[in-house]
Amino acid sequence: MAAPKIMNVGIDFGSSISVISADNGVRACVPSFVGFPKDMIARKLLGKEYLVGDDAIKNRLSCNIFRPLERGVLKYSDHIEENESDYRQIVWVAQIIFNHLINLATQGRPQDFIIRACIGTPSLANDKNKQALLDLTESMMDCAQIVSEPFSVAYGMSLLSNTLIVDIGGGTVDLCRMQGVYPTQEDQLTVYKAGDYIDNVFFDLLDAKYPDANYTINMLRTFKEENATISDTDEKLVLTLPVCGRPTELDLTEELRQACSSIVPDIADAIKYLISTHDPEFQEELKGNIVLAGGGSKIIGLCEELEKYMTQSLGYGSVRRVPDPVYAGANGALMYCKDMPEDFWIELKESRVQKTAKK
Repeated sequence: MAAPKIMNVGIDFGSSISVISADNGVRACVPSFVGFPKDMIARKLLGKEYLVGDDAIKNRLSCNIFRPLERGVLKYSDHIEENESDYRQIVWVAQIIFNHLINLATQGRPQDFIIRACIGTPSLANDKNKQALLDLTESMMDCAQIVSEPFSVAYGMSLLSNTLIVDIGGGTVDLCRMQGVYPTQEDQLTVYKAGDYIDNVFFDLLDAKYPDANYTINMLRTFKEENATISDTDEKLVLTLPVCGRPTELDLTEELRQACSSIVPDIADAIKYLISTHDPEFQEELKGNIVLAGGGSKIIGLCEELEKYMTQSLGYGSVRRVPDPVYAGANGALMYCKDMPEDFWIELKESRVQKTAKK
């Protein structure tokens, strides 16, 4: 039997979607949802103990649906002792998603590989959040390390000096100021108005305008992901929804624009803070290198709107989006994983074994 081969993977474990990039060329993107059949009938219908990603969403009427992350970190990981039973369930849900990603990367043969991983987390995830993530991956990976999500974007695109990365996800917007070294806490900020916040604002605006319409936040999220904009447009964005049971075309243009615009002021303030506290000799260069990543970066008009805010508050600003916003974080984490020297992985594994032995 051939010895297992080393496989490096980069994982962006997100509140809305989870992404993996492996050095065998496999890339996969999976919604961060797990569904468990509600009863015996549902179990017989679905034929599975649980469903992951799109399958869970599609069959949500037959399932209890779980998302393991909240604001970008594992639920209850700040206060495990106060929510022990809930936390154990969330760990199980997160492990299902990780196993699913690893199976996709290894094409269903994880036992054939020694898996080394870099896993992205929000910029200001604390030590408890990070350790919780490392603990739950212990049984499925040989070694794993945590990196901040915007840093992994910067690393993958070689944007390592005088660049400000803004990674807009479902639970958080994470900002990281790169200045030629590994970023410190002072170089990073996390904003909690992100994709999920847009969904909730959108929902409330529709509820106020069309109180008789029937819809779910999942329906609105799908519509947002396909049409997100903050630009004024003559084109109407119409969604057909049931109103008192009758399919009706509803104009949601202004509501969607307002909802998407709701995250801009907080992001602009965070950009302003990281630039104004940067070395004054390099502030102008930093203003010209604001780079957006993550699913939220695809909002039409967002770059221009942030530039407008920067011009008003900082005199100048240039904002652009990465070419591959969904995979940029996982791709960068994979590159960082591959670039780490062998000695690092040996020491990390030894440290992990010693910690396990103490337990």
